[in-house]
Amino acid sequence: MHSHPEAADTLIIDAQLYDGTGAPPVERDVAVRDGKIVAIGNLSNWLAEEIVEANGRALAPGFIDVHTHDDTHVIRAPQMLPKISQGVTTVIVGNCGISASPVALKGDPPDPMNLLGGRDAFNYPTFAAYVEAVNAARPAVNVGALIGHTALRNNHMDRLDRAASAQEIEGMRAQLEEALKHGALGLSSGLAYGSAFAAPPEEVMALAEPLAAAGALYTTHMRSEFDTILDAMEEAYQVGRHARVPVVISHLKCAGPSNWGRSAEVLKSLEGARRLQPIGCDCYPYNRSSSTLDLRQVTGEIDITITWSEPHPEMAGKLVKEIAAEWGVTQQEAGKRLQPAGAVYHNMSEEDVRRILSHPASMVGSDGLPNDPLPHPRLWGAFPRVLGHYVRDAGLLPLEEAVRKMTGLSARRFGLTQRGEVHIGYHADLVLFDPARVRDAATFDKPQQQADGIDAVWVNGVLSYRDGQPTGERAGHFVARGEASKADAHGAF
Repeated sequence: MHSHPEAADTLIIDAQLYDGTGAPPVERDVAVRDGKIVAIGNLSNWLAEEIVEANGRALAPGFIDVHTHDDTHVIRAPQMLPKISQGVTTVIVGNCGISASPVALKGDPPDPMNLLGGRDAFNYPTFAAYVEAVNAARPAVNVGALIGHTALRNNHMDRLDRAASAQEIEGMRAQLEEALKHGALGLSSGLAYGSAFAAPPEEVMALAEPLAAAGALYTTHMRSEFDTILDAMEEAYQVGRHARVPVVISHLKCAGPSNWGRSAEVLKSLEGARRLQPIGCDCYPYNRSSSTLDLRQVTGEIDITITWSEPHPEMAGKLVKEIAAEWGVTQQEAGKRLQPAGAVYHNMSEEDVRRILSHPASMVGSDGLPNDPLPHPRLWGAFPRVLGHYVRDAGLLPLEEAVRKMTGLSARRFGLTQRGEVHIGYHADLVLFDPARVRDAATFDKPQQQADGIDAVWVNGVLSYRDGQPTGERAGHFVARGEASKADAHGAF
């Protein structure tokens, strides 16, 4: 059958095609063969093994979750239901300075590497070993990977509360170079965390030097998202200039009540820097954040919900102030007793969230925490929340612009070649959804709920999710940084 020029494995007819470039939708049919998009247009004369009638629903490139902590999850739970059910077909792991590889632990994983699991989750001493494990697990989604600065520090330093020596930086660089050779997308840092806060800008700059030759990029959970955010942004720009690489600021936000309303100022800084060097950011569509419990944030200024606690698992779902009252101690003391723990911080203003999400430089990333027993709902809801709540219900941005922030922009920035847009010859990562019905069902009280209105998802041409159910097919694999993207990386920013 495949010798016939007009035969496909799958034919999707009568769709409103959002191609991922930000262009307005057009009515098109799309044909898929051998995992690639082979035709786009009026394909009424084509034959196919499977015909899907879109009936005017939206067809878009599969969403790319640029900010995940799915490093170990893609191997341990390869069905990846939280992501595939949102229309996500590619996840980028290794964010915030924490990655599952290359890692050799001396004991328990240091905070916040424990977000990826316990000691038993870190089985990848080299990046090559991680790539092999991902491909052996055959996850339902594609996996692109960053290398974490904190993970490298953990491998080479006896303690993390100091700067690395020249020799230690040399060791870290060698591991980073090995990973880049095997297709890693770049370096990530988590400078706000105790495990990397002591690293001076010079340490990060030295470590970022091998990135340019590989056509890779630098992403950062900055040193501060609170009052000194502008200084932290300057540091991020400085690393990019020094290493001559593009920069992505992770989950850009104005954290803490004293910072609310400063998004205009923050975006002005970003725009000024973007005129001189390639810089972008990602964000998630919620006004609460989530990570491990940080005692520096237990000030009584904001509500903090505990999501897990090793010594006190029974406190999950309660506010720190409620726990403190119950125990008859200060919030700080309660925080100390709860550790190690996970938390949701009620720390952003809705106005800032909207301003950052609608800015042309921002991409969408979930920052979901799959190992959290009571995860922030962004793990299951981030992408549908943008499409339903912010696009359709709030009218914050046009649907084609939201799709661009989830697909084309993300693929170009991270160097995922032939993904993120619907063109002939591109990989057939596709999502069919109903713009009228799409919505996030995950809430803070009941976070583990599949979205509505995501009707079909194809990964590398394979139908992987349909009508609320995974098909059982898993066609994802590790994706290396594409060589071809070096030339247009600058343009994509």
